[in-house]
Formats: sequence, C-alpha cells, structure tokens
Amino acid sequence: MSIVVDNTPVENRAADAPAPEFFTGPTADFFSYQDLLTPEEQQLVATAREVFERDVRPVVAEHWNNATFPFEIIPVLTALNLVDLCARGDNFLLHGFMTVELSRVDASISTFVGVHSGLFAAAIAQLGTDDQRERYLADAVSLRKIGAFALTEPEHGSDVSRNMETTASRSGDSWILNGVKRWIGSGTFAANVLVWARDTADDQIKGFIVSSALAGFTAEKIENKIALRIVQNATITLDNVVVAERDRLPGATSFRDTNRLLTNSRVWVGWQTVGLQFAAYDYALRYALERQQFGKPIASFQLVQEKLVRILENATSSLGTMVRIAQLQQAGTLRPEHAAMAKASSSARMRESVALGRSVLGGNGISTDYGMARVFADAEALYTYEGSYEINTLVVGRAITGISAFQ
Repeated sequence: MSIVVDNTPVENRAADAPAPEFFTGPTADFFSYQDLLTPEEQQLVATAREVFERDVRPVVAEHWNNATFPFEIIPVLTALNLVDLCARGDNFLLHGFMTVELSRVDASISTFVGVHSGLFAAAIAQLGTDDQRERYLADAVSLRKIGAFALTEPEHGSDVSRNMETTASRSGDSWILNGVKRWIGSGTFAANVLVWARDTADDQIKGFIVSSALAGFTAEKIENKIALRIVQNATITLDNVVVAERDRLPGATSFRDTNRLLTNSRVWVGWQTVGLQFAAYDYALRYALERQQFGKPIASFQLVQEKLVRILENATSSLGTMVRIAQLQQAGTLRPEHAAMAKASSSARMRESVALGRSVLGGNGISTDYGMARVFADAEALYTYEGSYEINTLVVGRAITGISAFQ
C-alpha cells in the first residue's frame, strides 16, 4: 500500500483534486472479508467506492459544518441503485459492504440512504399492498420522492412499543392521526413519512404512509446537534391528519411487524459502525505517516502504532461479526438477539476506535478541517440510535436467560 503525503487537511483539498490513494482501497479489511463477494460484486463495491470518493466526499465537510443537506448528490446515489438493493433484500453481504463504503465517506449520507431504503422503502415492499408498491416504490427507488420513518416520540424511545402516544382513529374509509414524533431523519423534506400510531380501537401499533402535504402535518428541524449534522432530523406534529385507508400498511398489525424492520435496521447500523472504524483508521494512519515530531513521523512511535493496531483490531472484529450476520440473513435464520448483539458490540468497538483515532491527531483531531473530528462526533449518534447499547444488551440478556429486564 502506498500513501499520498500531502499536508493539506483532507477536508480542505480542492474538490477536483485526486483523492488520496489510501481512501481508494479497503485498507482496514485486514482479513480480506471482501473476497467472499463474487468478482462481479467486488467490482460493484469498487465502483461505488470510487463514486463516493469522487462525488460525495468533496461536498460533505461544508454541509456537515453548516448542518445542511447536499441535494446535489442525490442523482449520484440514484445511479448506484442503492435503494433497490436494500429494499429487495436478496444480497445482504453486498449491501453490507456498500454501506461500509458510504459510511466510510460520511455517516450522515449513509444514514439518509439507510432510513429511506431500509425503513421506508423496505416497509412498503415487505408490508404493503400491490397498490402501495405500485404507487410508491418506483419514486422511492429512484429517489424522486424521499421517505422518512416516524416511530420515536419526544417522551418515548426505547419504550415506544408499549407507551406510544400517537394515535390513529378509524373514521369511515380514513384514519385520523394525532401525536408528535421526534428525531425523524429527513423529516424536514420527505415527501412521504411512514408514521407508526396506536389504533384507539384495538390498542395495536399500525403503520400509515402519510404525505407531508396533508393538512395538519408540520415538521420542524431539530437544531444544535453535534452528530450527523447533515441529516435533517425533525419533530413532526400530526394534528387531526386524515389518511386514507388505502395508505395503511396491511402487513403491520402490531409492533411485532415493526420489530422485523428494526431488526434489519440494527444490522445496517452495525455495518455503519464498521465504515466509521475504517474511516478512523484511514484518517489516523495517514496522519501518523505524515505528521513529523522530533524529526520523524509519529507513526514510528510505539504508542501510536499500538493505537493504530487497536483500531484495526476493532474494525476487523466488527467486520467479521457483520459478515456472519449477513450470512444468517441470507439463510433466513437471523434472530433479533443476533442483530442486537452485533449492533451493541460493534458500536462499542467503534466508540473506542474513533476515540483512539482522534487522539492520534492530537489537537487537530478536534478541528473539522480534519475529517477525524466529524467521524468522532458522528459515532455518538450511531452508538445510540436503532436501539441504544444498553437496550440491545438487554435484548441479548433476555434471549440467554429467559428473563426480561424490562417490562
């Protein structure tokens, strides 16, 4: 592996400058897990990596600093067919490596794609009617219309399955939705939002495809975030929003159906944690080779090498876990506790890896002129969403003891 030595901070390099060579190869895939893909699949990943480096990386730093969304890259993402790959759910390993490569460039953009494809589009594909799939999926796959997924509420995150306050009341051929949802990714600009609400008649959780143009629907951007700043999270208020019966997901009749989607979403977050660890390794390794102290690169110091190896160990262990998870998905034998353990363990390793990477960069590690600061901050969101570390460990604990620690 050769290294491009350039003392200009990564995020400040000219947009038309060639990407540093270390960004173009799977340098953190130390055990060559990507060899499990077919040659054709490996070429698809290589192509995606090149596109992400050329068209996505140059724009994300400024948008992250400004907390704005780069709509100009949507055609780039569309051309790679990422949404269809996820919604089909027929090649989990390939989708996982695609997620790694996009997360390696930016976790916010990866989250945008994951929510739209793995939660919104996948829900319609798996739980919707033929009519709903015909009306919504083509626009979703092409990213002509963005979808969001509204489950979390201001007062309910981990306990939302049992204490959801958003309600849906049947009225003839329509439903009337009332409530507030919070932390809804892409909620400020999504054309359609999959809203989960408790049916006042049977007390079960049901899903509704809600147009953001409907009367009574309002979305307010959540400001002052320190992580995933590109993701436009919103607080959504539903005030007597009338939704047609034809836009209720018939395959979602209780929270168990929702939980199937959440199991898969925990998996793609696990792949995201691998991508962030790859990014931490990339930034830390290059910086260590470029940065001179006491007349030599800091990569020559034993303590720095130890940090680099620990990041690589964590990334390799997490990747191995996610590869096995993909195999279980492909075989149809993945259980919720499998996904929970994968998300919990890989996010814990990620948190250590990004902290080590930040420390390698010293003072420069807290400046967003250097990409490591963005990776370090974004990891905090991944550690929490799609089930916090604590909740995921309790899901595993329940599976191995038969005793639930939460009611």
